[in-house]
Amino acid sequence: MTSSHRLYVGTIGEGLFRSLDGGETFVRACDGMFVECHVRALAVHPRDPQIIFLGCEQGLFKTSDGANQWSRVESPLDGRQVWCILLVPHQPEGMVVGTCPSGLFLSEDGGKSWRLPAVRMLQNCPRIMHTRVTCLLADPEEAGTLYAAVEIDGIFRSRDFGKTWESIGQGLSSRDIHSLAFAAGGNGRWNMLAATNNDLNISTDRGETWRPLEIGKVMPWSYCRTLGQAIGRTEELLLGNGDAPPGSAGLIGRSTDGGRTWTPAKMPGRANSTIWNFAVHHSDPDMIYAASVSGEIYRSVDAGKSWIKLVREFGEVRALAWTP
Repeated sequence: MTSSHRLYVGTIGEGLFRSLDGGETFVRACDGMFVECHVRALAVHPRDPQIIFLGCEQGLFKTSDGANQWSRVESPLDGRQVWCILLVPHQPEGMVVGTCPSGLFLSEDGGKSWRLPAVRMLQNCPRIMHTRVTCLLADPEEAGTLYAAVEIDGIFRSRDFGKTWESIGQGLSSRDIHSLAFAAGGNGRWNMLAATNNDLNISTDRGETWRPLEIGKVMPWSYCRTLGQAIGRTEELLLGNGDAPPGSAGLIGRSTDGGRTWTPAKMPGRANSTIWNFAVHHSDPDMIYAASVSGEIYRSVDAGKSWIKLVREFGEVRALAWTP
């Protein structure tokens, strides 16, 4: 385990908390933004862990000193709810941001300028009022191919670094998409996984067609919220499972065969709500953090096989990150 590292916890209504001692103690780290903001997205720069982007209901923010000070990234995102941030691989200054109501914003120069990609997403949904982009994912092999998950409007794909998008996803158990991930499926092929409100779905053709895995037969519940992956373990996946959003119980699922089969991970007990987030960093591939939406934080030092619970609990957690 990395002996000295930083842990960032994004909350709803209490801003961002930072730990400098691996989760033993926490203090707020909100200088430069509203201290009680709703933090829903954190993205750590792949080459400089001091640089972090944060999304909240006021738009996009950036720190260059590990959250000592934040500044607003002036953009069309000002005043919008930011739900996810993707720092695009193979494009050093590329960034795609997803919002609620559902929308995508693209920058190719690190946030200095922005464009609205060509995409048509539903904006309104009776059950949740507005749709939202819950996840952005880059293809592990096809440079420039990106995916967006929308709650509730299915999956979208771009083949040109986010400039244009198309709807895909025949056979999904639901168009209520919460998270996406890739895993090595053997024989040089990739499996794509989609977590939804009623099942976990798998695709062997990069999202064109899907089939439900009936995850409720091997995990306690069918509600699937988030997907995670230990750095460098392309065949392994982690699943945030729970009884409802936010629910009153949750567990972490683990797959070692590209997402085809699943078993519950070893936890100290059921979480107090659905597992909502995972956080990894390449500086220590075996260390992974997880959070329940109702404030519990868990840590694994064996790439997700077993977990311990941190003493500190929060209110509502929607974003998580750690850095050296």
